[in-house]
Amino acid sequence: MAAQDSSPILLREHRGAAVILTLNRPDKLNALSNELMARLTDELDDIELDASVRAVVITGAGRAFSAGADIAAFQRHMKAGPAQAVRHFMRPGQQLTRRMESFPKPIIAAINGIAFGGGCELTESAHMALAAETATFCKAEINIGITPTFGGTQRLPRNIGRKMALELILTGRVFTAEEAASLGLVNRVVPDADLLKEAMALADELAGKPVLTLAAALAAVHRGMDASIDDGLAIEEAAFARIVPTVDAQEGVAAFVEKRRPAFVGR
Repeated sequence: MAAQDSSPILLREHRGAAVILTLNRPDKLNALSNELMARLTDELDDIELDASVRAVVITGAGRAFSAGADIAAFQRHMKAGPAQAVRHFMRPGQQLTRRMESFPKPIIAAINGIAFGGGCELTESAHMALAAETATFCKAEINIGITPTFGGTQRLPRNIGRKMALELILTGRVFTAEEAASLGLVNRVVPDADLLKEAMALADELAGKPVLTLAAALAAVHRGMDASIDDGLAIEEAAFARIVPTVDAQEGVAAFVEKRRPAFVGR
C-alpha cells in the first residue's frame, strides 16, 4: 500500500472514498522542500490511478498548513544564479501547483494554520479550500526580496482579482481567514476543531457524485479560465459531449425524470 511506503514528511490516510494527505514537517512549519513537493506529486500520481479514491484533502501537521518554500534549503540555488534558482527552486513548485489545479479529482485544502508564500500558492491551486478561524495567510515573498515563485503572480489574480492580488503581493501583509474568505481565496471559514470534519464532509459529498462528470467539470473550468469566452464555451461543449454517452449521465437524467435517487457507477 502507498500509505505504508510514504515518507514521514507526508502522511496518507484513507477514509472511505477520500484520502487525507498531511504535510508533516511541523518543526519546519511544513516548509515545501523539493523532497516534500516530489512526494506530494508522487502521491497524486498514485491517487489519480486509484479508482477507489474520489477526493483528496490536503492539510498540515502542527500549527501550520505550510509556511512556504524551504528558503534555507534553496538559498544555495539562489546564490548559484538565475538558471539554478529557476531549475531547482521555481520549477518544482510550479510543477506541483500545476498538477494540483489540473488534477481530475477534487482537491480540498484544509488550511489549519499559517499559509504563507508557497503555502498560500497551494491554497490558490487547490480546487476548494476551507480555513480554520485562526488560519493566517501572507504573500510573503516580497519581504525577502523575491517575487512569488510557485504560480502566485498568475493564480492569485485569477482567484481574487488583479487589484487585491497586487495589494497582497506588493505589501506582503498578513491577512486573516475571514479576509481570505471574503476575497474568494477560500470557500469558507470553520471553527478550528471542526476543520478536518468539515473538509471530510465536503470530500464525502463530492465522492458521491459521478466521477467522470466531476473530472469533466474540473477540466472545463481549469481550461476555460485561460480562454476567451467563445473558446471557453467550446471547451464546455466538448466536455458535455464526452459525458452524454456515459452510464452515469444516462442514469442521472433517467433518475431525475423518474423521481428517484440515481445510482452512479463511475462509468
